[in-house]
Amino acid sequence: MFAADELAGKMRVLIIDQGRDISKRRCKMNMRSICMHCDPCDIMCGVGGAGTYSDGTLNLRPDIGGDLAEQTGDPDYAWELVDHVDKVFVKYGAPEQLYIPKGEDVELLKRRAASVGARFIEITQRHIGSDSAPEVIDNFEKDLKDRGIEFLLSTKVEDLIIENGSCKGVVLKDGSRIVSHFVIIAPGRVGATWMDEIVKKHKIEAKYAPIDVGVRVEVSAIVMDPITRINRDPKFHIQTKTYDDFVRTFCTNEHGYVVKEEYEGFIATNGHSMRNMESENTNFAFLVRVNLTEPMENTVRYGRSIAKLATTIGGGKPVLQRMGDLRRGRRSTAERLRKNNVINTLKDVTPGDISMALPHRIVTDIKEGLEVLNEIIPGVASDSTLLYAPEVKFYSMQVLVDRNMETSIKSLFAAGDGAGLSRDIVNAAATGVIAGRGILKKSAAQ
Repeated sequence: MFAADELAGKMRVLIIDQGRDISKRRCKMNMRSICMHCDPCDIMCGVGGAGTYSDGTLNLRPDIGGDLAEQTGDPDYAWELVDHVDKVFVKYGAPEQLYIPKGEDVELLKRRAASVGARFIEITQRHIGSDSAPEVIDNFEKDLKDRGIEFLLSTKVEDLIIENGSCKGVVLKDGSRIVSHFVIIAPGRVGATWMDEIVKKHKIEAKYAPIDVGVRVEVSAIVMDPITRINRDPKFHIQTKTYDDFVRTFCTNEHGYVVKEEYEGFIATNGHSMRNMESENTNFAFLVRVNLTEPMENTVRYGRSIAKLATTIGGGKPVLQRMGDLRRGRRSTAERLRKNNVINTLKDVTPGDISMALPHRIVTDIKEGLEVLNEIIPGVASDSTLLYAPEVKFYSMQVLVDRNMETSIKSLFAAGDGAGLSRDIVNAAATGVIAGRGILKKSAAQ
């Protein structure tokens, strides 16, 4: 959509998505649980992608969720892109309020983190909210349509048309072909497997990107309130003791809700927070970075195997365990959860043991990382803390692109998380902006 925003009025543009329009995407929200009885494709696919039903937190830094300075080769331009993306969201209805960490509290938090070998990264943020994001995307879509952008929805792209090293269009699932001068592939995280196949089939230059595997942590909001008042979505980076692995907090949902994501063949967890509805809990992802070398480099396949095992262990539902039970090497039971101080906001779960669902190394990293985080945020690793598994962030193959987001195939551009080029809303949007501008440059030169 951000690429189309750049091209509107200058080229004829068609956006193809296997999901549906905003008005037809079904995501039921209620006080007990969010996204109950939702069509999985409606959560992950459709106009606005998975971001439409995300927490809608905009991290306004070019080095969080990607590295725009490295991509563009110009740090000043990277910041300009972040500012541009932010202004577009505000134009279509994102709240004016900014969360700006500053003052002695930030310094104290940095010092506390450094004292235990961790790092706190302060970020200016804007919070749209899971309940408001669909309206913002709806406004965006309507404006694009008014400016001539066309949408072809509930339609799956099966393949690319590649002739003489150049992309000439796409092949749809029904076998029909759409011819175009330029193509941007931005399939989102749900398209990680498809991206793998396309890259291999057409020998598009790419490399395997790391993935993040871990859990969704849920605690009483009062534990996190002193931190989220400083930074709404705080970022902590930790190196674990045993394996020296990189672990980080991600997507903190203040007074939010844990939700279930359904992919083809497995389930995962995520989190939402609303602007007009609050729970008594706060949740965040706690993720271990996984890189593979030899004999296997395919991080997508590895991540899917973990997620499928966890889904099997959970009987098709996320596995939920108390931190205290994990420490003691025992599974959580429904009875223990009923007596727990923290009440789980996601009800469609299986009480169990995450050490049966996740690899030993990742479980060790999670336990050690949470103990370090507990030194910074007392109570975050208490016995009553809830851990949902799996939480997996797929970034697919990282397609190799030039400064304009053009791939090794001429006239084929790439953008977003599904192409392995970003890891959050702002960076995904920015890669779309770069791709759109790159197409205009190439078109002008032809």
